Amino acid sequence: MHVAHLTLHDFRSYPDLEVELGPGATAFIGRNGQGKTNLVEAIDYLSRLGSHRVATDAPLVRAGADQAVVRAAVVRDGRTAVLEVELNPGRSNRARVNRSPLPKARELLGLVRTVVFSPEDLTLVKGDPGDRRTFLDDLLVLRTPRLAGVRSDYDRVLRQRSSLLKTAGLARGSSRESALSTLVVWDAHLARTGAELLSARLQLVDQLRPYVGKAYETVARGASRDDAWIDYAPSFELDPEVARTADRAALTDALLEELERRRGDELDRGVCLVGPHRDELRLTLGDAAARLPVKGYASHGESWSFALALRLASYDLLRADGDDPILILDDVFAELDSERRAQLADLVSGAEQVLVTAAVADDVPAALAGVRYLVADGEVTRDG
Repeated sequence: MHVAHLTLHDFRSYPDLEVELGPGATAFIGRNGQGKTNLVEAIDYLSRLGSHRVATDAPLVRAGADQAVVRAAVVRDGRTAVLEVELNPGRSNRARVNRSPLPKARELLGLVRTVVFSPEDLTLVKGDPGDRRTFLDDLLVLRTPRLAGVRSDYDRVLRQRSSLLKTAGLARGSSRESALSTLVVWDAHLARTGAELLSARLQLVDQLRPYVGKAYETVARGASRDDAWIDYAPSFELDPEVARTADRAALTDALLEELERRRGDELDRGVCLVGPHRDELRLTLGDAAARLPVKGYASHGESWSFALALRLASYDLLRADGDDPILILDDVFAELDSERRAQLADLVSGAEQVLVTAAVADDVPAALAGVRYLVADGEVTRDG
């Protein structure tokens, strides 16, 4: 899979832009603030319908414009499809394939796959649990696009149930009884959608774990593949056999039981205390007898190696599914020493398409020598 052509209209700093691309390595070279990351961000947006830099679409639309358009010709198994998304902040986005509108923009998910390495990846290790949950969910959707609907349904149910908890906590008499009766209905919705998301995450972590160990061994000096470990930690104690099988019916029952047990706490606090939105992806280093959390214990170098291992593991897992995702290395080499630069470049140089951004041409390793574009003052020109 690779992008053959990229078109932007009012996306970030670009009023209009056309860029020809191809398989192999392509580097965009330019000083910070010149717009090189905007190019790869646009391609990643087609993959995830979201940015790896900002949480909302509004900053992606050029100042003074009402909407932005990202269009790319994507080659997959020898066939070309033109994918397009129209960003409309405050309104529904629109998507097209070969100029034909899709009923929902999220139907674009899965048609192009990207794995992004960026300086922000350190938040996977040092950030809040929400950053790690997002990492898992983004990878889930890349592999199984229908789970985007499950995640959306769960978020909707969570908002409704949280609002009801606040209302019920303040209500008295018959109003409280009515709210509690309605709460039982939303408990069932939360358990059903939550169990599907929880089951998918549990299976993903089991599948991803060996790839993480292998990747960490490769990028960390003197490490073995048993040093890096990932575990999924639900918001409540889950029977080990239920966690191992990830059976949705059993998980639904477990969630319902826990919701009932925590009912009083939730009403007192007015928040939902049970469900995938409070789960954690635990990252640890060391042998089985003495594993320590990466956050708080790992050195800066170890943290970077673990973050890289998570991205490399994602890439390897997607490849194992039968797809070669587009690799995006966004200003990542400036954060690495020369040895780690060379290691990472050697690991990814065989990908069908690698897109690199760098402030200085010398930051791009020789293993990724390929087509180069210079980015300056809103202009993107081929070098040589």
